[in-house]
Amino acid sequence: MKNKKFLFRLRTSCLLFILLGSSVFSKAQVNTEFRGVWVATVDNIDWPKKGDYNTESQKAAFIKLLDMHKLNGMNAMIVQVRPAADAFYPSPFEPWSEWLTGKQGLPPSPYYDPLEFMITETHKRGMEFHAWMNPYRAIFNINSSSIAEAHITKIHPDWFLTYGDKQYFDPGNREVQQYVCNVVKDVVSRYAVDAIHFDDYFYPYRIPGKEFPDDAKYQQYGGGMNKDDWRRSNTDSIIYKLSKVIKEANAKCQFGISPFGVWRNIDKDPVNGSNTKAGQTNYDDLYADILLWLKKGWIDYVAPQLYWEFGHKAAPFEVLVDWWGQHSYGKKCYIGLGIYRANSNTAWKDKTQLPQQITRIRNTPNLQGMIFFSSKSFDNNPNGWSDSLRLNYFSVPAKPPVFK
Repeated sequence: MKNKKFLFRLRTSCLLFILLGSSVFSKAQVNTEFRGVWVATVDNIDWPKKGDYNTESQKAAFIKLLDMHKLNGMNAMIVQVRPAADAFYPSPFEPWSEWLTGKQGLPPSPYYDPLEFMITETHKRGMEFHAWMNPYRAIFNINSSSIAEAHITKIHPDWFLTYGDKQYFDPGNREVQQYVCNVVKDVVSRYAVDAIHFDDYFYPYRIPGKEFPDDAKYQQYGGGMNKDDWRRSNTDSIIYKLSKVIKEANAKCQFGISPFGVWRNIDKDPVNGSNTKAGQTNYDDLYADILLWLKKGWIDYVAPQLYWEFGHKAAPFEVLVDWWGQHSYGKKCYIGLGIYRANSNTAWKDKTQLPQQITRIRNTPNLQGMIFFSSKSFDNNPNGWSDSLRLNYFSVPAKPPVFK
């Protein structure tokens, strides 16, 4: 009887030691995983709040936002600093953003440099700061946007095209490409940003029944190419130029792109296309050949926006996460997750939807992390997902992948 008790205690002690040991080991090891959050400033989506033009209030709100994400286990902030040919920093090229001060061109009062402030506070918390810029959107809404006299649309009106209720830089204009490069170079040269980050807006999303009005430049520069190939070559050109400009200004600064989640449907490309039925795609509609940029090494990371659920009828999450893992060409790949979709339909009312997506990313080869859209979605802890990140999925701190 005594021997049985002794053996039972021995087995129990050994099991407890193994469990404690594995727990201590898992807590102690240093994980590498990109855990980012997009902070949209356009139309005051995430920060600052609409109508909040007080310097101290803006600073306090951004610190609160940072602390929330740090607590949840994030290690990178992707903050929009140039939403529409405007600036959240003192720029020699573009006016202060209307979403910072209420009127485009009006500096903050009391004066401060929001970009410098945000970088300092982000780095203070051991997080990366990626400066998110929109390359070609110039006027967010031609009917209501505040436009300063010093805005580039007033200085070079011939550089711009109106499509829908927005105005865009003409991607086929060589002077435009050089101008955008100058804007980016200025930021990389003056600020300690860890990356320059572009989203999915190159050529704009198609408006049914309306053609993007770039025929004049096509006739001038088309050089015998069909219009689709010419448009793609324009986008390739700006990406290549920016890649060189960024690395020359700061070799440690990364260049990342966050494209629409579908590169091309399989019916258009049986070899490289994904098994999806997306209404618009990067290659055929936005004229962004992401795979070429990855193959050529023009970008350091890609962050496809996979804002769909498992089993989606046109763009299933599981299909696309596997496809991007197979088409990252040795570059870092972070999956964009749509936490904003919480409770938007039956699939996103399922509390396991986001956790399952995180698990799928971690179990898919060639993927190194994720980025959540967007910051304000975390404020109310949708479906308890902030708790899940903080207490479970991101409970062990991680460092972002190192770039060489």
